[in-house]
Amino acid sequence: MHPTPDYAAPDDAETRKSIAPVICYPVETLPAPDLASYRAARAGWEKVAGLRVPPREALAFEVPAGHFFRITSVEGPQVGDLNLFSADLSERFYSGKTRALHGTHLSRGDRMWSGFPTLRPMATITEDTLDWYGIDAFGGSVHDVIGTRCDPYTHCLLSDGGQYHHCCHSNLTRALAAARNLSPREAEALVHDVLNVFMCTGFTRDTGQYFMKASPVRPGDFLEFFAEIDLLGVLSACPGGDCSSEHSSDTAACYPLGVEIYRPASAPEGWAPPAPNRYDRSHGL
Repeated sequence: MHPTPDYAAPDDAETRKSIAPVICYPVETLPAPDLASYRAARAGWEKVAGLRVPPREALAFEVPAGHFFRITSVEGPQVGDLNLFSADLSERFYSGKTRALHGTHLSRGDRMWSGFPTLRPMATITEDTLDWYGIDAFGGSVHDVIGTRCDPYTHCLLSDGGQYHHCCHSNLTRALAAARNLSPREAEALVHDVLNVFMCTGFTRDTGQYFMKASPVRPGDFLEFFAEIDLLGVLSACPGGDCSSEHSSDTAACYPLGVEIYRPASAPEGWAPPAPNRYDRSHGL
């Protein structure tokens, strides 16, 4: 919230406000993904796995490096919260750095980056059937990396002690624990901020608050990724459904999400798994 100012604006306030912004992380020096090569690799690919994430629940799935995977709307408008790990759990998706590099919402050609010290692409988005949406008049767009994930702690705080377990944080915790034989506390420590697949979000212009609105996703829409390294994905079908009204709901209409994994006949031309970041980790010492 932006409170009513206690202090008068200086005489040159408008001049100060009119200073042009500077992009924090120019990405012109980043190697651009060869989307044509990725797309060509889909010719003759083989579907090797398919699963459905039940409404208000989560499931884990593995994707070998060099494979594709799709998250698909299969029955109705539904948002999904996606965590990505390296298969050995040593790397996790870093939503904050991904946001700093690519912006608040991701689409075709953007990459999901791992955290420090590896800081390398984990997956590249190769197709997005919602790329037509762009940015609407409210400042909303789809597939965001600004929200965290609905969780029982915030619910408890805002509901004066309420206990609720079918939020995405808890869903992801349960699914990761089951996939890697971890205790709930071990798994929870690894769950991290998400890519909000199909979610339509933005910030209000007057108060700067994070908002959500009905997702434009339709059955058959999908977001497609190429696994740059061996991955473990964990996907929660958010209890908010299309997130048109509220999070953590037992009443919102919710639908399953599909996950399909494809093995190409051959790797994209010139592709190799990305090496870990080359910083020497000396930190000036």
